[in-house]
Amino acid sequence: MTTPAKLIINLAGTGMIPTQADNPAVPITPLQIAEDCAICFGLGASTFHLHARDESGQPSWRPEIFREIVLGVRARCPGAVICVSTSGRTFKQFEERAAVLDLEGDAKPDMASLTLGSLNFPNQASVNEPSMIQSLARRMHERGIVPELEIFDFGMLDYAKYLIERGILHPPLFFNLLLGSLGALAATPFHLAALSMALPAGASWAGAGIGRFQFVVNSMAVTMGGHVRVGLEDNLYLDTQRERLASNPALVERLAKLAEAAGRAIATPAEARAMIGLPPAKGG
Repeated sequence: MTTPAKLIINLAGTGMIPTQADNPAVPITPLQIAEDCAICFGLGASTFHLHARDESGQPSWRPEIFREIVLGVRARCPGAVICVSTSGRTFKQFEERAAVLDLEGDAKPDMASLTLGSLNFPNQASVNEPSMIQSLARRMHERGIVPELEIFDFGMLDYAKYLIERGILHPPLFFNLLLGSLGALAATPFHLAALSMALPAGASWAGAGIGRFQFVVNSMAVTMGGHVRVGLEDNLYLDTQRERLASNPALVERLAKLAEAAGRAIATPAEARAMIGLPPAKGG
């Protein structure tokens, strides 16, 4: 019997929607985000999917805010994989969505999110036109930033293959398979299995569940040999009855215990980089 691959825990800790009125544990300021990531890093998170908020707590694309966040996380989480958001959920212009990709030095991200199609969330649409997807993919490739490929439906995975065939997407390929959002693919074992089996050869993947489906999808991914995305961006509660508010450390710690029970060791940052196909961290 082969030893199961180590598990990458990817923390999506803030997002664009949750507020501290929804859950006081949501980190909003650059300092809150960095300190929250540091605690989760100590519990096993090796990858951080970062969103920025402005002084009023609203989503921001401004690179100076992202720079402060990235530097704060890097200082507290040596070697961690830093992924920044280029979401089109709020910001529609290429210049806004791509601005974070131009950060330099220690603030330069290792990865950046790339949603491979448009979709409806419960209360708004996320519009990702083909020209926008391709422009962001090309800018990431030019900058040496690996896309974190966000998949909410089968058509998005087919579009990823289309872009690979045309040399717009390049290895390494890392997919987030996000299930359970109203208006997108339901969180079922069949859907997660079908998506993971249809991935391009050599791709890595993580399973993510939205809302009450987070732990269910994370659990399936752990036992299937995939990785996991977890955090308050996707889910504010520890229970499906929505009675016990979660925190990012509590969500990461619960997954680490599940992984231990399933016989999967937690990947270190260096191991996560190697599995994703990223170069070693500077100085490490």
